[in-house]
Amino acid sequence: MLVLSRQRDESIFIGDNIKITVVDIRGDKVRLGIEAPKEVPVHRQEVYEAIQRENQQRCEQISPQQVIERTKNNLAK
Repeated sequence: MLVLSRQRDESIFIGDNIKITVVDIRGDKVRLGIEAPKEVPVHRQEVYEAIQRENQQRCEQISPQQVIERTKNNLAK
């Protein structure tokens, strides 16, 4: 893990198109501003983990045959 120190209004870049800026620091909380392309999902960790759990549950509820049929339908569009 890369660990960087930044002060308020300082930024870091991830690649060429993701910018993370320290917007505010209050006590033990840091507010971050994130600029990223719309196709790059950005979530807080707890939201990301909830999405992953939901996706896993959906995968467990669908049969392999249903996956094949849905894939065929999506490719036909």
